[in-house]
Amino acid sequence: MNAIRHFPLVLWFLSSGVFSSHGLAGNVSSTRPAVVNVGAIFSFDSTIGRVAKIAIQEAVKDVNSNSTLLPGTKLVVKMQTSNCSGFVGMVGALQLMETETVAVIGPQSSVVAHTISHVANELQVPLLSFAATDPTLSSLQFPYFVRTTRSDSYQMTAIAEMVDYYGWKDVIVVFLDDDYGRNGVSALDDAIAARRGRISYKAGIPPAPGVNRTDIIDILIKVAVMESRVIVLHAYPDVGFMVFSVAQYLGMMGDGYVWIATDWLSSVLDSSSPLPLENMDSMQGVLVLRQHTPDSDRKRSFLSRWNKLNGGSLGLHSYGLYAYDTVWLVARAINSFFEEGGRISFSSDPNLRFVQGSTLHLEELKIFDGGPLLLKKILESNFVGLTGPVKFNSDRSLVFPAYDIINVIGTGFRVIGHWSNYSGLSTVPPETLYSRPPNRSSANQQLFGVVWPGETVIKPRGWVFPNNGKQLKIAVPRRVGYREFVSQVPGTSTFKGFCIDVFTAAVNLLPYAIPYQFIAFGDGHENPSYSELVELISAGVFDGAVGDITIVTNRTKTVDFTQPYVSSGLVVVAPFRKLNTGAWAFLRPFSGLMWGVTAAFFLLVGIVVWILEHRTNDEFRGPPKQQLITILWFSLSTLFFAHRESTASALGRVVLIIWLFVVLIINSSYTASLTSILTVQQLYSPIKGVESLKESDEPIGYQVGSFAENYLIEEIGIPKSRLVSLGTPEEYATKLLSGPKKGGVAAVVDELPYVELFLSSQCKFRIVGQEFTKSGWGFAFPRDSALAVDLSTAILALSENGDLQRIHDKWLTKSTCSSDNAEIDSDRLHLKSFSGLFLLCGITCFIALLIYFWQIMHKFREAAPAGSIANEGPGSSRLQTLFSLMDAKVDPSRRDSKRRKIEISSLSDGIDFGKDPDGRQ
Repeated sequence: MNAIRHFPLVLWFLSSGVFSSHGLAGNVSSTRPAVVNVGAIFSFDSTIGRVAKIAIQEAVKDVNSNSTLLPGTKLVVKMQTSNCSGFVGMVGALQLMETETVAVIGPQSSVVAHTISHVANELQVPLLSFAATDPTLSSLQFPYFVRTTRSDSYQMTAIAEMVDYYGWKDVIVVFLDDDYGRNGVSALDDAIAARRGRISYKAGIPPAPGVNRTDIIDILIKVAVMESRVIVLHAYPDVGFMVFSVAQYLGMMGDGYVWIATDWLSSVLDSSSPLPLENMDSMQGVLVLRQHTPDSDRKRSFLSRWNKLNGGSLGLHSYGLYAYDTVWLVARAINSFFEEGGRISFSSDPNLRFVQGSTLHLEELKIFDGGPLLLKKILESNFVGLTGPVKFNSDRSLVFPAYDIINVIGTGFRVIGHWSNYSGLSTVPPETLYSRPPNRSSANQQLFGVVWPGETVIKPRGWVFPNNGKQLKIAVPRRVGYREFVSQVPGTSTFKGFCIDVFTAAVNLLPYAIPYQFIAFGDGHENPSYSELVELISAGVFDGAVGDITIVTNRTKTVDFTQPYVSSGLVVVAPFRKLNTGAWAFLRPFSGLMWGVTAAFFLLVGIVVWILEHRTNDEFRGPPKQQLITILWFSLSTLFFAHRESTASALGRVVLIIWLFVVLIINSSYTASLTSILTVQQLYSPIKGVESLKESDEPIGYQVGSFAENYLIEEIGIPKSRLVSLGTPEEYATKLLSGPKKGGVAAVVDELPYVELFLSSQCKFRIVGQEFTKSGWGFAFPRDSALAVDLSTAILALSENGDLQRIHDKWLTKSTCSSDNAEIDSDRLHLKSFSGLFLLCGITCFIALLIYFWQIMHKFREAAPAGSIANEGPGSSRLQTLFSLMDAKVDPSRRDSKRRKIEISSLSDGIDFGKDPDGRQ
C-alpha cells in the first residue's frame, strides 16, 4: 500500500529528469569486472547514520585491501542520504538502481524499506538493511529484502519476557505511529498475550516533524490516569527524549513507575555518551535493550581503531557493527557469485514497455540478471564478523538473536543481564550458554538488581488504581435462598454474609486502598444467573464480582478468579428411611445361597468323616439309625466345636482340621456381620448417586442460577425436561418430601456448601454417593487483573492465620440434628431383633417336651395293667405313680444289660442263669 501511495510522486520525480538517458540495455560486464558498484542509503545525520557511514567506509577499505577477497575487482559503495524522509529515501534508492548497482545496503528506515522493496523485487536487486527492524518486512512478501540486523520481533519478545519475569500483566506502549512503531507494537502485543499479559493502552505519537512538547503532554496525561505503571517507549531519539522530559515534568519518572525503552536509546547511549545532564536526569531508572554482540579480539581491535578515527567524539553502537559486517557480507557474496560463474548483466523490464517514449525515462530501470544467484550467495553466507556469527536460518534471520538489558543510573548505565532466544533471561553472556542444553525454566531466568525510577531497589507493583475519581463497580448477587452466604441489608445498599466478610478481610490485608462500591445484581425474586454475571464482567459492565461464584472451566476463559476461599463440588441429596432389624435379622448376614451351601457342606463333611472312620472307629459303627444320628450330630456339633467323637484315621483328622478352620472363618464372619446389623443404624435410599439418577427417569431438583443445570445437561446427559429449578431450602425440603409421585423430586443436585447448610437443619435427608465434581468459590475480575493476584495472596494469608475459619464459623456453623436419642436407640439390642431365635428355641423345647411326655405316658400305661389302674383309689394315687415314674432314674447300665441279654438269648436257647441266695436273678 505504501508503494501504491507513493508511486505517483515517483512518476513525477522521474519526469523531472531524475534518470539520465544513457541506455544500459544489453550492457554486460566481464566475469570479473574491475569495479563492482554497490549502493548504500540511510540518513547521514541520524544517530545510526553518523556511525554507519564511517563503519561502511572502513569496511570498504578493509575489503579492498584484502587480496584474497574479490581479486582484481574493486568494491565501490555509492551512498545516498534519505534525510530521515521516506520520500527522499525512496528517490535516492531509485537513483542508485539506475546505475549498474548489484546490491543496496539499506535502507535505514522501515518506512523506506517497505516502499523500495517492491522495486527491488521487480529489478532483482538485493536490499541488505542493517537498521530496518520492522518485523513485517517478511521474506515471503519481499524476497529480495535481507535483514542483516535483528528483527523487532525478537526485541519485543525480550520485553515480554522481562514483563513476565517481574510479574506484571498490564503494559502501556508509547510509540511513533508509523510502520516502524505500529508493527513493532503489534509484535509486542502478540508476545505479551502469549504470556497472559496485555497492552492496556497504546499511545501513538504522530510521525510528522511538527510534533511538539504540548502534543506529548496531552498524550502522557492520558497515560498518567491509566491503571498500569509499566510503560514501553518505542520511538526515535528526538521524540524519545522529549517523552522522557515531559514524563519527568508530569511526575511520571518517580516511585512506582517502570519505563522500558527499545534499542533506540542504547544507540544514543553508546554513540553519544555522556549525554547532557538534563537528558540523563529525565531517564533515571529506565531499562533499555541493546542488540548483543559477543566480545572478541577482533571487536576490541576495531573499537581501538574506531577511537583513533574520531578521537573518542563518536561512540560505536551495535548498528555500526552490523553496517560494517553488511559490507563484508556483500563482498563475500559477490566473490562467491563470481566463483560460480556469475556475470553482471542487466536487461530491460518487459513490464515497463508500455511507457516507452514517455518523458518519465522508466526504461532506465533495468533488471539485474544475476540477482537470484547473488541473493542465494548472500543467504548462504557463513562467517564470523564483528557482531558474531553471520549466518541465516530458514526464516532468513540471523542466528542467535540476543539483547543486553541496561539500567540507566546516574550519569551512565550498567548491564543487569541478557536475553537470548535460546535460553531467555540470564546474567551470563548468551554465547556461553549455546554449548549447553536450552533451559527456559522459570528458576533459570535471572537478572541482576535494578535501580528503578524514584531511586528505589524495590520492584514496583506495576499498577495502581486509576486516578480518575471512579470507584470499582463490584457486583454482588441478590440471593433469595441461603442468605447466610450473601444478602443485601433491607433498605440499604450494603451487603452482609460469609462471602462479604471474606472479601472485606482480604481487602484489609492489601498494602493499598481500594475504592469500590457494591452493586446489587438480580431482581431479588429469584437467584440471578451467575454465568450472566461473569459475562458482564468480561464485557466491562462490572469491574469485579463478590459472592458465591463457582470457578468452572467456561468462566475461567473470560475472567480471572482469585484463589478459592471455599472448597465446593456437586453432591446428590435425597430422603432416606431407617431399616429395622426385624424378627429374622439373624438370617440377614448370609444370603439364601450361602445358607444352603453351608448346610450342604455340614452334611457333606459328616458323610466324608463317617466313610473315613467307619471301619476303624467304634464310635462310627452300630445300627444304621445310630450311624445316621452320629453323622448328623458330628457334623452339626463342629459348628460350636463341641463334637465328642474322636477321629482315628489320619485322613479323617486332615478333613476335620480343614473343616474346623472353615467353620472358624464362617462363624467369625457371621458374628461380625450380625453385630453390625444389630448395633449400627441402617439407612436406606433408593438413590445411590448421580449414576442412579442418570439411569432413572424421575425429576431432579437444582438451585436457580447454579451451574449445576448446565453440568447435568451437558456433562451427565440428563434431559432438561427432568430438571426442576428450586430457590430456597424450604422448597428443597418440600419437594424432596413430596417425592416424584406427588409433584416433587427424587433428589436435589447442588454444591456442597449449600447442602451442608441445608442438612444442618433438615434431618430427614442425606448426601448419597460421592462428590462428583471438584471446584471452589472465588471472586471474579477481568482477565489479567492484578487485583485478582493480590487478593489471592490475601486469601491465603487469611487461611494461614485462621481468620478464614473464624469467618466460616460465624456464618455457617449451625446446630445440627439431635442424634443422641437415635444413637442410643441404635446401640441397644431390642427383643424383636432376637424374637425369631427365641421362637425357634421355644418351639424346639416344646416339641422335645411333647415327645418326652408322650414317652412317659407310654411307659406309664405299660407299667400297670389297665384294670388295676381302674381299681385304684383316688386320682391322687395315680398322679403320685406318674410323678414317681417321671422322677425315677434310669440306669444306663441296665439298658446295656438288657440289650446284651437280648443278644445272648438269641444265640443260646434254654440256658438257665440260676438265682443267688437272696432269690434274685
